[in-house]
Amino acid sequence: MARAPKLPQIDTEERFLAQVAWAYHVEGLTQEKVAEKLGATRLRVNKALSEATARGLVRITFNTAFAACAELEAALRARFGLRQAYVAPAPMEQRDVQMIVGAALGNLLSEVLADPVVRLFGMSWGGTLNIATRFVAAMERPDLEVMSVMGGLTRGSDLNSFEITTRLADLLGAQHSYFTAPLYAGSRESRDTIMQLDVFREVLEKLRGVDALAMAAGDISKNSLLMRDGLPGDVTMDELRALGAVGDVLGVVIDADGHPIAHPINERVIGIGLDDLGPIPNVILAAGGPHKVLVVRAVLKRGVVNTLVTDEATARALLGSG
Repeated sequence: MARAPKLPQIDTEERFLAQVAWAYHVEGLTQEKVAEKLGATRLRVNKALSEATARGLVRITFNTAFAACAELEAALRARFGLRQAYVAPAPMEQRDVQMIVGAALGNLLSEVLADPVVRLFGMSWGGTLNIATRFVAAMERPDLEVMSVMGGLTRGSDLNSFEITTRLADLLGAQHSYFTAPLYAGSRESRDTIMQLDVFREVLEKLRGVDALAMAAGDISKNSLLMRDGLPGDVTMDELRALGAVGDVLGVVIDADGHPIAHPINERVIGIGLDDLGPIPNVILAAGGPHKVLVVRAVLKRGVVNTLVTDEATARALLGSG
């Protein structure tokens, strides 16, 4: 029997040591301020500084893969007004970008979902989120409910919001619920009819009240799950590109400034809209790869993302011109 491929791992302990050392030695924060910034105790920060020195992570320069990432994280927070940025080290092979970003998201979600304050969590769909469920730490959160925030694909897929939501909830011993509707209605009129039904109005109000939400972004190519498997039959990628589309988030097709393009497809989305993301305490966007740079930058321009999870090369591209 062939052995399963080894999955890349994120060394969360070394990442924490690098964050502490960077904030203390480079940013010049006191141990108390470092603890406040990273949500840790002062004792843990003190031990982390000693451990970083003992491991040889801190010398005249940083001797860790996460050093450059820490600098990029700080730059991303400043540029896009983020609360948190999580930049994973660049993989050896470009094809592994989605895997490494998914692994990073899984590690982050382990922290987010362990917080008892988070009682209602929203999950969208996509390959990155699917991979993330492999890296989330198992825990018992019977008080937590995981909700799919998007309508589903018409055909089965392990990248579908239904399957991802179920997998994550099972891992957490949590409750789960689905948004049982297709992502797109046949027309604006049929969408309005569906959205006016009591059952959908109640679900949408619940989705708008989640404590945190994880979502992906897709470009306008066959690399995108939506473009490949979810686009309505009467809509083509070419016509979306002609209107300035750079990608989608939550099924809403947007331009380079993060605005929905003027196309009927955006009037057919059944689900929460981009404006609904503003009041959500922690909106997490996870995406990486050169083909995602334009759409990720566009989503960040809207100012609705609190936490970005990406890879080193994508982070550098986002911080470039544009």
